[in-house]
Amino acid sequence: MIGLIEPKASNGHKFILVAINYFPKWVEAASYTNVTKSVVTKFIKKYIICRYGLPACIITNNGTNLNNKMMTKLCEQFKIKHHNSTPYHPKMNIVVEAANKNMKKIIQKMVVMETPYSLVYGTEAILLVEVEIPSLRVLAEAKLDESEWVQIRLDKLNLIEEKCLIVICHENLYQQRIKNTFDRRVRPQLFKKGDLVLKKRLPNVKDPRGKWAPNYKEHM
Repeated sequence: MIGLIEPKASNGHKFILVAINYFPKWVEAASYTNVTKSVVTKFIKKYIICRYGLPACIITNNGTNLNNKMMTKLCEQFKIKHHNSTPYHPKMNIVVEAANKNMKKIIQKMVVMETPYSLVYGTEAILLVEVEIPSLRVLAEAKLDESEWVQIRLDKLNLIEEKCLIVICHENLYQQRIKNTFDRRVRPQLFKKGDLVLKKRLPNVKDPRGKWAPNYKEHM
């Protein structure tokens, strides 16, 4: 599960529930306002069972919303084995953590509503699968003669500058939302002479303890 997401999405959702098929690394995800036990069971039915059939086994963490009577009843009903990952071996969830990391990167990029590729080339990238199994846009372009195709490409290139301006607006709005969320929570800390404080240890300071060294020095 990814969350708590701040600021929350425009639809009020603050969490992303993620499921991944370990072998092909296929990911299913959906966003929610709260991830309750009923939300989890509905997610499993809608995004896993109804789409791909019955899984032999489901592995979850030890969260209470993933381990409850509703979950037990669901697994018993569909003859699904339910196991929990152990907190003593966090690497068991390395595939899920990697997927969550990629999703966070994607979400950060999609805040501006445009992909980096489209901002450079004026159009979305054509995937290899669209060449092997032609998509609608590939078939549409294949029917154009050379002059029409060139004109369409020029029109798209002329729109790049406009797209960049729209992206700047989206970025500014997003940064303002982040600032507003931070400002509502931050509490200004005032110091006076004689107060005990911690001094930040800079990354370039060598310490024989390496990554186990504390982030702060003793009070000064």
